[in-house]
Amino acid sequence: MAAKTRGARPINVMIVGQAGRLQYEAVLFAASLRATTPAGHARLFVAEPRPGPLWPGNPAMSAEVRDLLQDLGATLLPFTNRHFGQSYPYGNKIEALLALPPDEPFVFFDTDTLILDDLSRVPFDFDRPTASLRREDTWPRIELYGPGYSQIWKSLYDRFGLDFDSSLDRSWPDEYWQRYLYFNAGVFFYRCPRIFGQRFLDTSLAIRDDAPAELVCQSLDPWLDQVALPLVIHALGGGRATLPAGYLDGRTSCHYRNLPLLYAREPDDVVRHLEEIAAPNRIKKILKQHDPFKRMIYQERGHKARALFDRDDLPRREQAIRNTLKREGFWLR
Repeated sequence: MAAKTRGARPINVMIVGQAGRLQYEAVLFAASLRATTPAGHARLFVAEPRPGPLWPGNPAMSAEVRDLLQDLGATLLPFTNRHFGQSYPYGNKIEALLALPPDEPFVFFDTDTLILDDLSRVPFDFDRPTASLRREDTWPRIELYGPGYSQIWKSLYDRFGLDFDSSLDRSWPDEYWQRYLYFNAGVFFYRCPRIFGQRFLDTSLAIRDDAPAELVCQSLDPWLDQVALPLVIHALGGGRATLPAGYLDGRTSCHYRNLPLLYAREPDDVVRHLEEIAAPNRIKKILKQHDPFKRMIYQERGHKARALFDRDDLPRREQAIRNTLKREGFWLR
């Protein structure tokens, strides 16, 4: 499987960067990739939406952030929003895939991710896509007297001509959320971004514009990408366990979501890694422009937030951690 990881070419890695929080997260991601993965093993593309009618303002990153990203080894990848934009910014990850070089394996990461170890050591099987299993039961929300998990998910598989039964994990009971294929869309991969991206786009638009009746009570904002993603992965021959456990959202990457959550729940070595890559003066100068980063990293409020929690006995649900951080004044984003 190692041959499928690198072959003769480096892995194409894509994140999305744009004005606001994401451009600062992009700097952290790029610094973490550079610190862990030799340049010949991965090529970082920072996809940046072009200004246009779907954005009321200019989504471009600042010139100094763009310069720093390129100095960290990133290639800037402009793309045009034709279907999403400000109304659904999560759609950036879908539309940007179509701008990547075709017929080359790729890995997409949400920008709020740190790379912790050499990415080329991950035994990707790019012919069998998967995504992050570090998720909770965020969708669908089952309503009293409404359709259950099976009816909702089967309606989607039927809508796209997919085999529903083969997607089920029968080690979990009927009507329990983990029985059904569901991912966090913070990381996914495949052998060709154009094939994956077009399928992702077509599936997402069909759900948004012509959802099955079973979804009438379900919110698709912000969940649309995570509703479409399992259907795309299943259609392209992937599934839950196409990658050995422990790499993504483990020893190789950390999808921290935001800095208060990172300080609250991640291991000590992740915090050390964050603070080491954020320490160089040029990176510090940029990151301090974003108030949550300035306060959590450089004014050490992160360590005060960290002291509120026992990493060996964290609340089971993320919402409980968020509630504590908000109550104590540490919820910064």
